[in-house]
Formats: sequence, C-alpha cells, structure tokens
Amino acid sequence: MFRLGRLVRLVALLLTLAAVAQELNKPEADRTWHGRVAGVPYDFRWPTWRRIRDAYWNPGDARIFTDRVIGVGWAINLAQVLPRMRNAYLRLSER
Repeated sequence: MFRLGRLVRLVALLLTLAAVAQELNKPEADRTWHGRVAGVPYDFRWPTWRRIRDAYWNPGDARIFTDRVIGVGWAINLAQVLPRMRNAYLRLSER
C-alpha cells in the first residue's frame, strides 16, 4: 500500500509539472491556467464560489466526477452521488 501512495503522489506531481509547463509554453496572452494534460483536468486560477459549487454540488450536471476547482484532477459532484447512494440503499433494503 505504501508503494501505491508514493506512485499516486508521483503521478500527481508529474501531472502538475506538465500542466504548468504546458501553460508556460503558450504565449503569455494565451495562458488561461486551466485545461487538460494527458486527459486530466487542471485549474490554477483563483477559485470562485460559483466554480466551487459547480464542482461539488451541481444537480444539473449528470457527471459524478467534475473538473477540480483548483489543482489537478477531479472533484466529486455530491448532488449526483447522494441520490444514487440513496437509491442503491433502498434497492438493497427491499431484498
């Protein structure tokens, strides 16, 4: 398990470095500080309450994994997870 944790941290570090390098390779006027690297979303902009809400509580978005508000990776849309957990619990309790 220790090796898996180290591997996850290493991959996160490499993705972060790649995302920063990707932005720095753009002309300064074209740098947005958010996008994707190797299919993984990144966002280095200052977070706003709207982006936080949209990442962690967005009933209008059917995805469970949404783009992270700051950093590299995904956030969990709890507005989609909770009803699914509730439905799964109800189905299991009927058995």
